[in-house]
Amino acid sequence: MHELIVIEHEAEAGLGFFAGWLEGAGVRCEVVRPYKGEPVPERAGDGLLVLGGAASAWDDEGYGWLPATRALMARSVESGVPTLGICLGAQLMTIACGGTVERGTAGLEIGAGAIEPLPEAADDPLFSALPAGPWRAVQYHYDAMTALPAGAVRLATGSQYPNQAYRLGERAWAVQFHPEASAGIFASWTGTSDMDPLRVADLDARVREAEPELEATWRPFAEAFAAQVAME
Repeated sequence: MHELIVIEHEAEAGLGFFAGWLEGAGVRCEVVRPYKGEPVPERAGDGLLVLGGAASAWDDEGYGWLPATRALMARSVESGVPTLGICLGAQLMTIACGGTVERGTAGLEIGAGAIEPLPEAADDPLFSALPAGPWRAVQYHYDAMTALPAGAVRLATGSQYPNQAYRLGERAWAVQFHPEASAGIFASWTGTSDMDPLRVADLDARVREAEPELEATWRPFAEAFAAQVAME
């Protein structure tokens, strides 16, 4: 099987649906947990996936492995290794490759939100595998990608934050949302928040209701990324 290096920033933000989807597509995930003291590797294997987490992408003091993660992503993008950044991972890739990430001026984006494909998505190796948009996806982020790296191709947008997905080069992707997140994972995030319990219950219910659609939408995306890894 082809090996995918996965950088996990916290136990609560793991592979979710992607674990089964990627393995089913012939990719073995080697999960690296730097929050447990495991070192970020110098090089990815056949591919690199960097997951989300509560950190801000610039908080090197609070999360000491972020510089090494950004450096790994920059090397992987430059060398053409299939790379996918999810939420925090997308923001780390953005900074690593010369873009800008800031605290979002439109506030917290959370729940089962709408993602609008841009025309460039129709020919993209990953997004062209999806059913017709718009799509729904799990969101949970305060920070935003406000300026994309030079040469980035925007693939999807949204009403609250415009930069929802982009491709950099031929084989690197960044998505602001969480295609890997199940309803259970989302509920574990809201369950530790200080939001009003009624709002939490509503958000959780909406994601549970959307879960079959989420699986149908994002499984082909994960499988298309696995196909890129399998080319190595």
